[in-house]
Amino acid sequence: VQLQASGGGLVQAGGSLRLSCAVSGLTFSNYAMGWFRQAPGKEREFVAVINRGGGLTSYADSVKGRLTISRDNAQNTVYLQMNRLKPEDTAVYFCAAVRQFGVRVDRSYDYWGQGTQVTVSS
Repeated sequence: VQLQASGGGLVQAGGSLRLSCAVSGLTFSNYAMGWFRQAPGKEREFVAVINRGGGLTSYADSVKGRLTISRDNAQNTVYLQMNRLKPEDTAVYFCAAVRQFGVRVDRSYDYWGQGTQVTVSS
């Protein structure tokens, strides 16, 4: 199983980025997909999750209205559109797969990607 996250980079506050996570080695449509992030010196935290079909989503309060999770089951890919970025969004972003939708606890996820760095300058 492989989850390959990409799309991170350096952006100014107020800017946008789109993260992608390409998944292989599992039946993608059988898994809900989540994004987590970990800032320097902090614990990894939940960002967003989307259900198997893509019709249900859930977000951390800190990102609601700015970040949007979506998926393309034909392409085995999950996305995180990040708008109106803030310096506090700076972190390594990870995608992960879980059987059940709505899970916000990282230890409950079955598979993880390697992470992609997002840096937001003020």
